[in-house]
Amino acid sequence: MDFKFARRISCLKASEIREILKVTEKPEVISFAGGLPAPELFPVEEIKKVNQLVLEEAGTEALQYTTTEGFAPLRQWIAARMNGRLGTQFAADNILLTHGSQQALDLSGKVFLDEGDVVLCESPTYLAAISAFKAYGCKFKEVPTDDDGMIPVELERILASTPRVKIIYVIPEFQNPTGRTWSLARREQLVKAAMKYQVMVIEDNPYGELRFEGETLPAVKAFDPIGCVLTLGSFSKTFCPGYRIGWIAGDKKVIEKYVLVKQGADLQCNTIAQREIAKYLELYDLDQHIAKIREVYRQRRDLTVKTMAEEFPPGVTFTRPQGGLFTWVVLPEHINARDVLVKSIEKNVAFVPGGSFFPNGGHENTFRINFSNMPEERIVEGLKCLGGVLKEFIRNKLH
Repeated sequence: MDFKFARRISCLKASEIREILKVTEKPEVISFAGGLPAPELFPVEEIKKVNQLVLEEAGTEALQYTTTEGFAPLRQWIAARMNGRLGTQFAADNILLTHGSQQALDLSGKVFLDEGDVVLCESPTYLAAISAFKAYGCKFKEVPTDDDGMIPVELERILASTPRVKIIYVIPEFQNPTGRTWSLARREQLVKAAMKYQVMVIEDNPYGELRFEGETLPAVKAFDPIGCVLTLGSFSKTFCPGYRIGWIAGDKKVIEKYVLVKQGADLQCNTIAQREIAKYLELYDLDQHIAKIREVYRQRRDLTVKTMAEEFPPGVTFTRPQGGLFTWVVLPEHINARDVLVKSIEKNVAFVPGGSFFPNGGHENTFRINFSNMPEERIVEGLKCLGGVLKEFIRNKLH
């Protein structure tokens, strides 16, 4: 039967990361593909206790519907933490809990985007954000980006010459996919440009607490005097992704619009998950837990960078992130990372080709490496193998 689907379906395709992750479920595959936290760091025993306490103390409430905005004590905790770390000025009413920050991206499309509107983004940018916004029929303009963030003169030029820009989407901390971090000056310049052209900024910050070195910088939102910046956060990378609890924070009048569209999507987030996270935060030291995560990831970052420097051939470059989960690899222009992936998967090593992180295509000589999920011995084994594949490609291209 020939069903008549909505036009938006024709522009969607399966997530490349999700498709690659199907391959990586095989235990023999060394995966640098997904942005997966290290499962051995999940606080399983503590969560067992928290689950029991929540059911004993408030079982009927935990198993009942709750408000769309989310569990008030958890929203208060999030607001206070953001204010203390990032220089924001939020209260609980500025916070809406979402099913991960990914739902916040989808809701942003519903709130802001009409078909034909324009989203400005870094070049490259987060693949799943491209997918979320694309469902609403938008177009993308990639703003030239260097190690400090969007280049201000290029951002200004595009804003001045492009009609129907609705959103500027950025990941200032340990960006996915490159691992880069925006400078303080670039954050301030972004807000000035957004105010001048009356465009909403969506600041995605799932990795900000995973800093290995250097000092924490104020959020982009800290420079916003008029409410033109929305900040996304998540417990997925600092606690447990399986809970699927994230949030969006911003001006109350804007958050009210998000509440309306969330009510049409899922009514609310998982009640017991919200209460269990809040109870964990009450009983345990999240900072101590995050410190443990940071140290493991720092060691894996160091080992990844060291091994790539030793094993990758000349002409291949990569970033050294100050935190987060990823490093970004650039190959000689004549080498297509998708071809490299085919050969590396034959040897049970996986990564994500970089072309998918550019909404308008190109840049196929790039790929993303995740260093958080694999243990140290598998990182070395996998990168040695990948280095051998890259050397073979370069030799073949030279002859």
